[in-house]
Amino acid sequence: MKNQYAVKQIIRGVVILFAVATSGHQAIAQQDPIFTQFMFNQQVINPAYAGIWDKVGFHALVRKQWAGIQKSPLTEIVSFHTPLKRRSVGLGLNIIGDQFSREKRLSFFGDYAFEVLLTPDVRMRLGVKFGFMNYQNPLTEYKLYPDGLYDPAFGEDVDIKTLPNFGVGTFIYSEKFYISLAFPKLIQNTFKANFENYSSFAEIRSVYLSGGYVFGMKSFIKFKPTALIRATFGVPVQAELAGNILINEKLWFGLMYRTGSAMCVLAQWAFENNLRIGYAMDFSFSDIYKYQNGTYEVTLSYDIDFYGRSYMRYKYF
Repeated sequence: MKNQYAVKQIIRGVVILFAVATSGHQAIAQQDPIFTQFMFNQQVINPAYAGIWDKVGFHALVRKQWAGIQKSPLTEIVSFHTPLKRRSVGLGLNIIGDQFSREKRLSFFGDYAFEVLLTPDVRMRLGVKFGFMNYQNPLTEYKLYPDGLYDPAFGEDVDIKTLPNFGVGTFIYSEKFYISLAFPKLIQNTFKANFENYSSFAEIRSVYLSGGYVFGMKSFIKFKPTALIRATFGVPVQAELAGNILINEKLWFGLMYRTGSAMCVLAQWAFENNLRIGYAMDFSFSDIYKYQNGTYEVTLSYDIDFYGRSYMRYKYF
């Protein structure tokens, strides 16, 4: 009973911290990339996730948003994470390429995570993320519509080689559930080009609170509802609610609703050789829906039992 009470108090504290952190902040900023399949790999968001499983893991993601629109957002991610020989410590690396129109962002972030045992069944991981971003925006290439002339107000390109940043996160989990709180970027980097005419944020600060539960742990079919709340300072809070079904430990498929934005379908197949392939499609119902052909996301994951450990946990989240 004492252990259950302690876990409930910790979860309550995480929720309160999220509410306090997201209140009373105003800023004008562009949101970070959105991922539909967040419930299968949260390392890009939360550094505490690095090394959570007993295996060495590789993960790749390609997301094309608003297909059919020229120079619409394209996000590409390659990540790696591993537990050390001492299971309580994990390391990770994330390489993120993000392109929208002529704007390009290339990020390199490392993760360090440490795990403590709260109860015999519940664990808590604490993580820190650190790295930098390269930012490019060739403003001189933008043309005015409909004349096709260059805008004299944008007379200088933006090319910033290093924008350092760091973030923190915590991940509480058992075999059946998880709750995650993460601040991936704590520094609000800014830049200015042609300071009399143009100014923008290069990076923004967001807070992510997510959780999930796996029902039917001993059955042929398992059901996993998940939720994620994304709070970006200065813009409305966005929530994602999903339900996924796992059949025979092989096939995941499900639906997700993103508030004010889209309905999503997703699926993932787990092969015998620790290979996972995932696919998701977003159907937008915002004002842009009539001008685009959907948003598509493909993931590829591979795990290696590098340490040959006798006890391997199933990867449900």
